[in-house]
Amino acid sequence: MGVEPNADCKALVDAVLPLARQMLDRFGEFHPYGAAMGGDGKIAAVAIHEGRERPASIAVIRQLKTAFIAGAKERRFKATALVYNVNITLPTNGQKSDAIAVSLNHRDGSSVKMLFPYRIVENSVVIDQPFAQRGEADVFPLR
Repeated sequence: MGVEPNADCKALVDAVLPLARQMLDRFGEFHPYGAAMGGDGKIAAVAIHEGRERPASIAVIRQLKTAFIAGAKERRFKATALVYNVNITLPTNGQKSDAIAVSLNHRDGSSVKMLFPYRIVENSVVIDQPFAQRGEADVFPLR
């Protein structure tokens, strides 16, 4: 990832992570959501309406990705962030953990999934050391 994609993706993470943290603090969970950065660098939430009050997370993720792909094809987005909850195995010690996943895609073709392991201690979320994995690179068309 070059300088611009790194800066764009960092800006997206900084914009989307506080909501996950707030929802975890309040409710102990959160539903998938997303945001996109336009060509002008402005970040906006990307919303979908699934039709049900509590849609399955996989359906929301699928619809958000569809919206991201459409926005990328129309050149409305230069970067996207999809935020969802996952269970992971920590690379440092092999223990299981909940994590906030932030799947980032950039129009330059770079893609990374940032994982923010967390635990809830005395009704407050504690986010541990984040780490990155290769992303799916499934939003922006290949050049």
